[in-house]
Amino acid sequence: MLYACATVPLTGRRQMKLLPESELVAMSLTSYSSFLDTSSVVNQGSNKQMVSNAGMRISKAVETFLSTTADSTEIKNYQWEFNLVDDPTVNAWCMPGGKVVFYSGILPICQTETGVAVVMGHEIAHAIARHGNERMSHGLVQQLGGVALSVAVMDKPEETQQLFQLAYGAGTQLGVMLPFSRKHESEADHMGIMFMAMAGYNPEEAPVFWERMNALSSGARPPEFLSTHPNPTKRSSALAKDMPEALRYYKEWQDANR
Repeated sequence: MLYACATVPLTGRRQMKLLPESELVAMSLTSYSSFLDTSSVVNQGSNKQMVSNAGMRISKAVETFLSTTADSTEIKNYQWEFNLVDDPTVNAWCMPGGKVVFYSGILPICQTETGVAVVMGHEIAHAIARHGNERMSHGLVQQLGGVALSVAVMDKPEETQQLFQLAYGAGTQLGVMLPFSRKHESEADHMGIMFMAMAGYNPEEAPVFWERMNALSSGARPPEFLSTHPNPTKRSSALAKDMPEALRYYKEWQDANR
């Protein structure tokens, strides 16, 4: 239980984290590579550039922020990568280690690079908050009695792989991350708007983006990206509460880059 007690950066929420992040990152690489090998990856063009720009700016800003805290060691094994795939699905996701995928279907809702930054900040927040680690840790406790990952891999490799698939959706026909809980999604919303502001993207675009996204939820089947998110009213209230803090980060970036 050495890793059981952890704190989410920025929010300070206590979480259960039984897995060394380095081992979880290693486990995710195979699934991520398999997904890219079977997908139509976009390697050039303005849309690809928008995704790459937003990813690089936000990840660097987050690393700079974490360098001032004790949390910087948590991402020392991260190797950020930002890919766009040609797929009409309205979704994006990030695996442990900073492996981000955007689907082309979400770009019309993003509209601009700042809109992309809203989604990118949210996805990077999932990785920084180690939500996947937390979800798999709960699975280890429930199904394997909370044993160390190294023991689980050695003694129960099939069960451990199944837990990973349940936690991340690896090996499913979609080949993408499964939706997080509402608690995790709300936390990623909060962290994401701060992260985009730290990178110099106007956080006031966030509620505008979510209004466009939520307009799609009136159909028979809401977008995958909204499957577990808070309802529009709660999101608007949360963003209004977060905006003064986010604007302070944005102003700090503006002052530093004049």
